[in-house]
Amino acid sequence: VQLVESGGGLVQPGGSLRLSCAASGFDFGKTPMSWYRQAIGKQRLWVATIGWNRTSSSSNVRDAVKGRFTISRDNSQKMVYLQMNNLSPEDTAMYYCMTNLQANYWGRGTQVIVSS
Repeated sequence: VQLVESGGGLVQPGGSLRLSCAASGFDFGKTPMSWYRQAIGKQRLWVATIGWNRTSSSSNVRDAVKGRFTISRDNSQKMVYLQMNNLSPEDTAMYYCMTNLQANYWGRGTQVIVSS
């Protein structure tokens, strides 16, 4: 199992970023995918999850980012995305892609810094 995040960077408050996660080594099309984030000195927090198939590809995001963040996936490309709009300094964190296959698998993360 391999998860590789990308798309992080430095952005000004109010800006947008789109994070990507490339997945391999498992049956991606049948597996829910999630994003988490961890700010320096704080616990890793769940951000969003998306279901795995056309009939249950429901998604959910934490209240703090609802209306600003959107999770999506492309099963043909084995990719999951996190579109982040109207970013604030409180969104500064390392963002991780995660899937659960009887155990949790994590990528190495991509850093998001929101600062003017």
